[in-house]
Amino acid sequence: MAELISHCLQPLEPGPGQPGLSLNWTQPQGIKMNAMLETPELPAVFDGVKLAAVAAVLYVIVRCLNLKSPTAPPDLYFQDSGLSRFLLKSCPLLTKEYLPPLIWGKSGHIQTALYGKMGRVRSPHPYGHRKFITMSDGATSTFDLFEPLAEHCVGDDITMVICPGIANHSEKQYIRTFVDYAQKNGYRCAVLNHLGALPNIELTSPRMFTYGCTWEFGAMVNYIKKTYPLTQLVVVGFSLGGNIVCKYLGETQANQEKVLCCVSVCQGYSALRAQETFMQWDQCRRFYNFLMADNMKKIILSHRQALFGDHVKKPQSLEDTDLSRLYTATSLMQIDDNVMRKFHGYNSLKEYYEEESCMRYLHRIYVPLMLVNAADDPLVHESLLTIPKSLSEKRENVMFVLPLHGGHLGFFEGSVLFPEPLTWMDKLVVEYANAICQWERNKLQCSDTEQVEADLE
Repeated sequence: MAELISHCLQPLEPGPGQPGLSLNWTQPQGIKMNAMLETPELPAVFDGVKLAAVAAVLYVIVRCLNLKSPTAPPDLYFQDSGLSRFLLKSCPLLTKEYLPPLIWGKSGHIQTALYGKMGRVRSPHPYGHRKFITMSDGATSTFDLFEPLAEHCVGDDITMVICPGIANHSEKQYIRTFVDYAQKNGYRCAVLNHLGALPNIELTSPRMFTYGCTWEFGAMVNYIKKTYPLTQLVVVGFSLGGNIVCKYLGETQANQEKVLCCVSVCQGYSALRAQETFMQWDQCRRFYNFLMADNMKKIILSHRQALFGDHVKKPQSLEDTDLSRLYTATSLMQIDDNVMRKFHGYNSLKEYYEEESCMRYLHRIYVPLMLVNAADDPLVHESLLTIPKSLSEKRENVMFVLPLHGGHLGFFEGSVLFPEPLTWMDKLVVEYANAICQWERNKLQCSDTEQVEADLE
C-alpha cells in the first residue's frame, strides 16, 4: 500500500510530444477548496435575485391592474315598485355580469386614462346640424342636432337631450359614439356644446360654462320643445353634465314637462363635499385635479380677449389680477375661486359650490332617474356615493347603479386586451331609455283601456 501511494505521488511521465506534468503540492489547499466551493453558489444567488425581481414586478402588476378583483353584476339600489320590477326585467345589463377587458379593464385608472386619451374605439362621425342661440346676456350658445336613423322601438318621436362632461362638446369621440348608437335605435339627439369649449366658436360675452349653470342647456331644451312639439325627452348627462341636467330638472317643475326620464353618469353630486377629497393624493386625485386644471387654463386663456380684454364689460368682481392668479393655479378649486364663480357674482367659493351642485335639487325630480357611478372611479370619492344611495332609499323613481369597474366614463368591454367600440355605458343608457319608453306606452294603453271600459259602463 505504501508503495502504491508513493507511486501515485511520483511526477507524471510525459507522453510522446507532450510536456511533462506534475502535481504541485506546495500551493495552499485552502484557497483552492474555497474557490471550488464558492464558484457554483454565484449563479444561484443571481437567479434568486432575478426571481425576487420578477415576483415583485408581478405583484405590482396584479395590484395596479386589480386582477384579483372579481367580475359581477352592478350593485343596484332602489325601492321595490312596479317601475323597478319592470326595469329589472327589461334591462338585462342591470342584472348581467359586467365584463371589462381581462388584462387592464379592472383598473379604474387605466379605464379613465383610455377614455381621456382615446375616447372610444373606431369612433363614428354622425352627421348633424349646428344651431346657434343668442342668450339674454349676449352669449352665443351652440348645440348640434342629429336626426334618428331608424324607427324607435315604440314608434314615438323621442329626443335625447345630452349634456357632455367638463369642457366637452359634440365632437368628442365618446359623445360621437353614443350619438351614433342612439340614432340607430331611433332617437333624435341634441348635444350641448359647453360655452367656450369649441375652439372655433368665439365667445360673444365675458362668460363661459361653469359647474352648474343651466342656462344654455335650458335654451337647447326649449328649442327642441318648440321645434318638435310632439316629441318626448330623455335627458342624459355625463360627469359635470350630469350635475347640470339634474339641477336643471329640479329647479322648476315646468322643466320636467315632456321628460320621460333622466340618466346621470359619473357625476360627483356635491362640489362642496368633493372639494377636500379632490385635493388628496389618494387614488391620484390630486394629479387628476392638476391635469384638469391645466386643461381649463388653456381653454380660458384661449378666450383671453373676450374675458379679460380692455373693451369688455367684465363682471365687477372679475379683475385683471385674476388673470395673473390663473397662470399659477394648480387646481380646479383655485380656478373656480379666482375666475369661474365671478361670472355669476358669487361672493365665495363655498357659496358657488353650494348653489351650483345638484344635491339640493335631486329630491325635486319626479321623473324616473337613473344615477350611474363606478366603484373604482378615481375622480369620485366613495364618500360622495352616499348621496345617490340615500336618495334611492327614499324615492321610488330613483335607481342607483354601481358596477365594480369602469373608471370615470370608461366602462370599456372586451375579452382580453382590445376593447369593443361600444361600451357598457352606451348600451345601458339606451336600454334604460327604451324600457322607460315601453313603460310609458304600457301605462298609456292601460289608461286608454280603463277609459273605454268606463265609457261602456
